[in-house]
Amino acid sequence: MSNLDSVPFSTTLHVRDTCLCLHVQRAARALARRFDVAMKPIGLNNGQFSLMMSLNRPVPATMKSVCDLLAMDRTTLTAALKVLERRGLVKSDVDPKDRRGRLLTLTDAGMAMLSAAVPIWTRVHAEIDQELGDDGSLAIRESLSAIR
Repeated sequence: MSNLDSVPFSTTLHVRDTCLCLHVQRAARALARRFDVAMKPIGLNNGQFSLMMSLNRPVPATMKSVCDLLAMDRTTLTAALKVLERRGLVKSDVDPKDRRGRLLTLTDAGMAMLSAAVPIWTRVHAEIDQELGDDGSLAIRESLSAIR
C-alpha cells in the first residue's frame, strides 16, 4: 500500500473520539449486556424480552408490525421467534385474512415469563435512569428517536 492510500492515525483517533455510530453501538452493547445479565436467572436475554414485550397486545401481532416496531428484518425476526416457539413462549398461526401471513401471540407460559421479566426490567431501567441523572435517559431517547 502506498502512502497515498493510507489514512493517518490521527483520523483513526478522531473517528474513535467523535463517531456517533461507534458511540451508540458501544452504549447499546453495554446496555444489552446489563439487561442480559439481569435477566439470565429467568432464562431470557434483552432481545427476547423486547420481542415478547412487542407481542403483549390485545390482538395477535403481524410479522410486519413486529418488524417495524423492533426495526428488525423478517429473517432475523423469524430466527428469534423459532427459539421462543421451541420454548413454548410464543405461538405463530396462519393469518386467516392472508394465508401467507403469520399472527404472533404469547402463550400462557410466555405471558408468565414476561410477567417475571418486567420487574427485572423495571429495576435495571431505574438504576440506569439514576446513573444518567435527572432527565438523562429521556434526553437520550428523544435524541435517538429523532434519527430515522
